[in-house]
Amino acid sequence: MAFEFPVRIYWEDTDAGGIVFYANYLKFFERARTEWLRSLGIGQQALREATGGQFVVSETAVRYHRPARLDDELIVTAHLQEIGRASLTIEQQALSSTARDANSDRLLLCEGRIRIGWVDADCLKPSRIPPHILELLKT
Repeated sequence: MAFEFPVRIYWEDTDAGGIVFYANYLKFFERARTEWLRSLGIGQQALREATGGQFVVSETAVRYHRPARLDDELIVTAHLQEIGRASLTIEQQALSSTARDANSDRLLLCEGRIRIGWVDADCLKPSRIPPHILELLKT
């Protein structure tokens, strides 16, 4: 089951054509991942202070389907796809929160596959995700 996070589109999110600037979907995905972790009791700053490690994005693949526009309300999802010893792969989607046509619930606007790795916060070298964090992620 995917975690869902609401996002409203503001002027600052759009380009000169009045649609969401493509790179902003990565920001929306980041916010949803952060709130997903927070919903599991994993605050990233507290995690860094307690363990000396942090998650960093190591790879992204994004596909754009339809544009979002000013004042649109989106639902951005995060679904844990793969768990490794030092990385996670998260599938994400940005969906319209309301149907734009009578035959659908939510329209898929953008989807991404984001890989995040665990690193030592000081030297940024890859490290293993602490076991207690892995256990929280599996719930």
